[in-house]
Amino acid sequence: MTPVKLDRLISSTADWEGLRVVVAGIGVSGFAAADALLERGARVVVLDAADGPDQRERAVILDSLGADVRLGPEAVAALPEVGGRGDRQAPDVVVTSPGWRPDHPVLADAAAARVPVWSEVELAWRMRPATGAAPWLAVTGTNGKTTTVTMLAAMLAAAGHRSAAVGNAGTPVLEAVLHPQPYDVLAVELSSFQLHSTASMRPRASACLNIAPDHLDWHGSLDAYTRDKGRVYENTEIACVYNGADPVTERLVRDADVVEGCRAIGFTLGIPSVSMVGLVDEVLADRAFVEERRTSAAELATLEDVRRGNGGVLAPHVVANALAAAALARAHGVPAIAVRNGLRGLTPPPHRLARIGEADGVTWVDDSKATNPHAADAALRGFEHIVWVAGGLAKGAGPAEFDELVRAHGRRLRAAVLIGLDRAVIHGALARHAPQIPVVEVDVPDTGEMGRSIDAALMDLVVATAGDLARPGDTVLLAPACASMDQFVSYAHRGDAFADAVRRRLGPRPAPGSGG
Repeated sequence: MTPVKLDRLISSTADWEGLRVVVAGIGVSGFAAADALLERGARVVVLDAADGPDQRERAVILDSLGADVRLGPEAVAALPEVGGRGDRQAPDVVVTSPGWRPDHPVLADAAAARVPVWSEVELAWRMRPATGAAPWLAVTGTNGKTTTVTMLAAMLAAAGHRSAAVGNAGTPVLEAVLHPQPYDVLAVELSSFQLHSTASMRPRASACLNIAPDHLDWHGSLDAYTRDKGRVYENTEIACVYNGADPVTERLVRDADVVEGCRAIGFTLGIPSVSMVGLVDEVLADRAFVEERRTSAAELATLEDVRRGNGGVLAPHVVANALAAAALARAHGVPAIAVRNGLRGLTPPPHRLARIGEADGVTWVDDSKATNPHAADAALRGFEHIVWVAGGLAKGAGPAEFDELVRAHGRRLRAAVLIGLDRAVIHGALARHAPQIPVVEVDVPDTGEMGRSIDAALMDLVVATAGDLARPGDTVLLAPACASMDQFVSYAHRGDAFADAVRRRLGPRPAPGSGG
């Protein structure tokens, strides 16, 4: 198959018949990609190094649909040919899952053979309906993506649109694109991994919320990571939304090749200039999408609206996310009243400044999604007196990032409880820049108790230690600044384990007004 034919694959009704595809990964996005391709007559080989119950269950389904599924380490040693006996040829394209690094042998072989590599997002864009396809409002950034697309989807729904938050952390984009009941518009969360292999996407509006060192082990350098984040702006039609406090995001907008007439729209926690959204006193104000923007602004919502929709917690980065979401919604024509109603009625995503409970003057907060120093910085800014629970896998972040984090927040810290493989790098930063605070390292305890998991035992010990260090008026904050996979399945697993341990410690609380 020639590249010209690949260029013609620009809708779900295009001729996908006979396309030879290797799908790298049998996770959620890989399964969705293989299923959609098989339904359209493609010849598909699916690869995954894992060979556990989840992979085998998906393999059975895909095998019944006609896929050639290969599991185990030997299956991913090289790029395979596709086809039956006597008809095996190099693949026309590889569809890769987010966790596969570009230097993986399968993808490296594809690059050497000049076989195109698409993300699931690229495939989804190419499989959109030929007519009436839902526009995309695309969001990336080091931190805040899920919260922002959740806010955005709520604003769109409040405006009467059939919409959904899809992408990196939720429903695969491909599944939403091919949904039998079409959406009006999609709020699409995109990771740097997905953007790396995405080229055709043409979003209605796009945003990069912030840039900070992250996933450097995957990208190889901060410059490469930044370039991939900047791809979100390519081909944008109406508005490129940037962070006024992060000059890198504004530079990425300037460097992007966009549709003629596309506007640069900033968001700021200060008073907005023309073509920006920001704060005036305690009001979220729009000076970008109003006719008389040089002399007036539209009121979108209040800080109290943001607080109500965020479980009673109000932190600067949450407000910034709300402003970015509002800018994207306004670019799509959402009225101001729908921005407010969307924020008021929001159900915030879990493990993002989630208040678990309070007892004896101590508040317990789960921000397990803070998987890098930049995200932990945002979380720590929201509280004054903190017992900090941190640690895990640093993902390439070095002493300098943690030094900066502790320097900024050492005065807020009552104590620190450290876990995980790379806790020593955080301990070192605390020793250098906050030597006055107690630091306790907690190891995975040996437990022979029947039915008690190691993760529960670890978090019980963490919570007991933090509780002993906390004083009335303090917040015990899980904001690890690291990834979770050294001790937990995911950041959600880590957050759930912490919340469960806190609830075990607090126990049932008496109802208000009850005696005892």
